[in-house]
Amino acid sequence: MTNYHEPVMIQECMNGLAIIPKGTYVDVTFGGGGHSRAILHHLAPEGKLIAFDQDPDAQSNLPDDNRLIFIDQNFRYLKNNCRLHGVIHVDGILADLGVSSHQFNQAERGFSTRFDADLDMRMNPSSSLTAKEIVNTYSEDRLHKLFGIYGEVQNAKTLAKTIIASRLNKHIETSSQFKQAIANCIPKGKENKYLAQVFQALRIEVNQELEALQKFLEQAAQLLKPGGHLVVMSYHSLEDRLVKNFITKGKFKGELEKDFFGNPIKPLEAVNRRAITASEEEIKKNKRARSAKLRVAIKR
Repeated sequence: MTNYHEPVMIQECMNGLAIIPKGTYVDVTFGGGGHSRAILHHLAPEGKLIAFDQDPDAQSNLPDDNRLIFIDQNFRYLKNNCRLHGVIHVDGILADLGVSSHQFNQAERGFSTRFDADLDMRMNPSSSLTAKEIVNTYSEDRLHKLFGIYGEVQNAKTLAKTIIASRLNKHIETSSQFKQAIANCIPKGKENKYLAQVFQALRIEVNQELEALQKFLEQAAQLLKPGGHLVVMSYHSLEDRLVKNFITKGKFKGELEKDFFGNPIKPLEAVNRRAITASEEEIKKNKRARSAKLRVAIKR
């Protein structure tokens, strides 16, 4: 549904999947169902689509289609859930790693810097860790690393110190209290960008997004048939780096390893040397497409 979330680079994603009509596909980020509907449109009656989403709100977007199996789980549990449904190998896997417009627009979820709400940021409302707990309980060193690595915040050390000092006086409960507490750290004229980086860091930690992504990529490579396609769309450099490294080197850090004969040891082969980006026309219609990077790989 477009009012839930406008799917980004939908045609490029379909091209990347190169759908076989009778094949089996997985959309690990169902959300508003835009990409899933496009996959179903390309599938024959014998085709199958497995869709994952841990956000309960996503289930209201499910189409009535007997080719679709919906799994209300995080994609870090990809392989086991597919096996539970008798699926050992698939022809293609799609992941759109962005937070949906719907989640940003729901004030009570605490994802957006625009609204005053509880510091929550859980993609899965039943998980235990919230942004409020991080802000009020993490040590200064842990906060420093979190904002420096996940948010790439320039003054992460000062920011961590400021949060610690502020919470000694009063527990930080809401996004407006948090913004007030860190006001002196925010560079003049760059308020929106800075807050977006800070909120991104908290959201990544709350949902363990980078750890989940690594587990997903490793399982996706195992689940794909030889010749199967992996299509991953990311929205910030931390995610894109992990995706790129795994496709090009078969691991997240270090150099590409080779076997005795000089052949690369990695499960995937990149289809494009560079990430695919959205057209100017699409960016005009959907601002979220501006930061999207799409990478496509084939199982060796």
